[in-house]
Amino acid sequence: MRAALDSSPLWGAAKVEDTYNLLGHALKKALGVIARQQGRELTEIASEMDADLVAGSSLKAALDLNWEHPEERNLALAMVLGVLSQVSTHLAQMPESKSHPVVCSSLEAAQQIKAQDVELDEQGSVKLQKGVAKNRRITIEDQEMRHGRKNRSKRFDGYKRHILKDLDNGMVRAVGVTMANLAEASVTEALSVDLEHQKVQLRELHIDRAYLSSSWVKNRDPELTIYLLLGGSLIAINLLNPPLF
Repeated sequence: MRAALDSSPLWGAAKVEDTYNLLGHALKKALGVIARQQGRELTEIASEMDADLVAGSSLKAALDLNWEHPEERNLALAMVLGVLSQVSTHLAQMPESKSHPVVCSSLEAAQQIKAQDVELDEQGSVKLQKGVAKNRRITIEDQEMRHGRKNRSKRFDGYKRHILKDLDNGMVRAVGVTMANLAEASVTEALSVDLEHQKVQLRELHIDRAYLSSSWVKNRDPELTIYLLLGGSLIAINLLNPPLF
């Protein structure tokens, strides 16, 4: 089979939020489940757990701080992390609620956000980390969505979609989906499984350089010819003397 492999952005459906709202979203989700368990209002449960801050429609409105000032942003972070601590303490005395899958996953998500985004300054006060953490979680509702880049100027949030297209009949032979921050090359082993089920074998493969480190290139079958798309031209790859890019 002659085929071409390429990737494209696949935007995630879940809402991407900043650190403050990710923490607030996770906590509110957990409290909402507990409220439904007990047949009570969210605001009642939040009040009992000293978590009123996250029970409203807008966390930042409830904080009512000047977001232009770094000191106040750090204060807001400390206040939200204080709510996380309070809720965790209360739930330690509520094993039935704490063990609920959604409550458990929501608190785990909040702790994950804290670990990836928060650090201490020289005085021991919390602040947001500089830069973006590796493999940073960006949404509560979809734990596998990630920031990604198609190129230096184009960023997206979600996944990468990889399509292997038969060059002779136009059929899509295999499709793979990876996290947006993973290298394109990571998908080829899964695509190989699809081709094995179809009982077809690659004889010619067209790729761009994002796939050069893939298993199909590194462990190339002697009968497979690989062409690299570069600057609008196809270049046959000689793996005994590979091109330097």
